[in-house]
Amino acid sequence: MRDLGDLAAHLETGATTLCRCWQLTRRDGVVMGFTDHDRNLEFDGVVFRASTGLDAAMVQSSTGLSVDNSVAVGALSDIGIEDADIRAGRYDHAEVLIWLVNWQAPVERLLQFRGSVGEIRRSGGVFEAELRGLAEALNQPQGRAYHRNCSAILGDGQCRFDLEQAGYFVEVAAPAGQNEFAFLDLAGFEERWFEKGVFKVLDGPAEGLIGVIRSDRFISGKRRVDLWQELPVALAEGDRVRLQAGCDKRVETCRLKFHNFLNFRGFPNIPGEDWAMSYPTRAGVNDGGSLT
Repeated sequence: MRDLGDLAAHLETGATTLCRCWQLTRRDGVVMGFTDHDRNLEFDGVVFRASTGLDAAMVQSSTGLSVDNSVAVGALSDIGIEDADIRAGRYDHAEVLIWLVNWQAPVERLLQFRGSVGEIRRSGGVFEAELRGLAEALNQPQGRAYHRNCSAILGDGQCRFDLEQAGYFVEVAAPAGQNEFAFLDLAGFEERWFEKGVFKVLDGPAEGLIGVIRSDRFISGKRRVDLWQELPVALAEGDRVRLQAGCDKRVETCRLKFHNFLNFRGFPNIPGEDWAMSYPTRAGVNDGGSLT
């Protein structure tokens, strides 16, 4: 890329040939480029397609830690963004770069915005996507909560449990459906073993989608697995899925089911809310339970 002085000199002429280019990188590695120019442009190995109908509100940048957000609007046809992919969440948290480009010399360009895709609304063949700036991450709650149950997520850097251990997951072919599934060959796992666990689709049109398991029961000789929410794309008969053991965050579950008590991130002996009304006594143990 040329020095920004070239672009500044072009702006000073008063007769500019400018356009905007959007680069979208999904979490699965798919890269897409769009431009409001009337011809395709290419730089950094990305082709920015014209005539997409994509438009974005003015990008406002500010100093300090304030959040810089914008909105992009476009049609769901002829630009490679399909309604099924939006419903499947394939654009959630995708990285967005917005460039101001001299279309006569694309090497003269300025990166105006860097962030990610937030909430997406669609209606009548048109989508509207919220673009969240890098400072948006500062809006997330930080710190540690002190309560009886574990605050870690099973398998993360705090939990440190190896989810690839045999006996804690299974990969099987699933019946068709969106949130209710009945399996015949999962008798090797205790009832409720996968409850609160992860249901991940491994292939088919819904590949990569993840659901949270609400219940895991044996009913009429079959193992019935229900999800909290319907998958946005229905599974076809025979699509393979991965069921991952669930954790209810209790100390007993951590110790007996996962044998991971050394990494338990809760405080099982923290006093309960009625601790302020407690009184000295020779009997009993103040373990956070109810006073009797």
